[in-house]
Amino acid sequence: MSVQVKPTYEPLNELTVLDVVKPLAFFEASEQNQFQVREIGDGNLNLVFHIESALSKKAVIVKQALPYAKVVGESWPLTLDRARIESDALLKEAESVPHLVPKVLFSDSALAVTVMEDLSDHIILRKGLIEGQIYPNLADDIGTFAAKTAFYSSDFYLHPFEKKEQVRKFSNPELCKITEDLVFTDPFFNNDTNDFPAELQPDVERIWNDKELLKEVAQLRLSFLTKAEVLLHGDLHSGSIFVKSDSTKVIDPEFAFYGPAGFDIAHFIANLALNHLSQNAHAKEPFHRETLQTYLLQTIEKTWETYRDTFTALWNEKATDPFAKIDGVLENFLKKTFQEAIGFAGCEIIRRTIGLAHVADLDSIPQKEVELFYKKTALALGAKLIKNQRKITNITELTDWIRGA
Repeated sequence: MSVQVKPTYEPLNELTVLDVVKPLAFFEASEQNQFQVREIGDGNLNLVFHIESALSKKAVIVKQALPYAKVVGESWPLTLDRARIESDALLKEAESVPHLVPKVLFSDSALAVTVMEDLSDHIILRKGLIEGQIYPNLADDIGTFAAKTAFYSSDFYLHPFEKKEQVRKFSNPELCKITEDLVFTDPFFNNDTNDFPAELQPDVERIWNDKELLKEVAQLRLSFLTKAEVLLHGDLHSGSIFVKSDSTKVIDPEFAFYGPAGFDIAHFIANLALNHLSQNAHAKEPFHRETLQTYLLQTIEKTWETYRDTFTALWNEKATDPFAKIDGVLENFLKKTFQEAIGFAGCEIIRRTIGLAHVADLDSIPQKEVELFYKKTALALGAKLIKNQRKITNITELTDWIRGA
């Protein structure tokens, strides 16, 4: 899989990226001088190029990590090893859910490059949801993705030596530190990285001064820091999922690491909850709004149900843990996973509202006063989930709370 192209790292451009692609067997010799190259990266951390043959129309995506955060610049240095982690995570995920991740065609750790299949016929889920699109397979696909990648990377399935080797392989301290700060710390204190309009100041200070809330966040943060339960995508929001009517692809696992089992599914649920709120402003017709919001809540419910049922089936068939046959062990694990997921979802909702990285679902609401209203609502919902995570006992209670918000 790994072929050395250049001995030293340098950022690619629309010309030099062809030096990576041309040696690959993906394109025919007759196509070597017939490429159309576009830089398409609009993310925060990386360069992304779309390379298409003008003859066959076959295309690939080339993604290269930069040694700093693209959104900030060289003042925020980052490890290039995240490219290796992303490539390895995609390959590991493909062992259990090959239809739900882009195919890796080539990787080079020295160049911090991954070449993968083109998904130009898909769109980013966040964009599709804002536009009011419905994806029938989404809940089944994400629930299956989260459950299978979790089970097959866990102590319930792996030999202890293999599990600990995987934890070492996916040690990702720099990107985990970003999550520690931007999700679990900065939004809950008066930090310079926070970003919110002055009109939200009273609501934000209410969060900063809520001792009960902060105590719960501290426990969730500790879980993130210390629990190496399963291999996680690490950033499973609606901007990290490509969709079309009959296909779902989970992309960008550069934040992958071993962490608490509820973390990934929490981020997916939180971002659907934010879109559910925003549909009150985005949807043009009341009937369409109600249809979309019902779909979003049903997707949240079915995603968890698919996760629970898939994980249970794998447990019953393939678990190697000596306690797997003891009544209540699986149920306790799933209960803990579900309750932590509610708390993690609350943290994600709050940080996407007042932290460094926002979501277009709320920020693209055209009327300022309406945007402010739903951001206030989001903060209240996030705080409620964090403080009541152990009181919500099933997924329909959670969607009732989201609907009530």
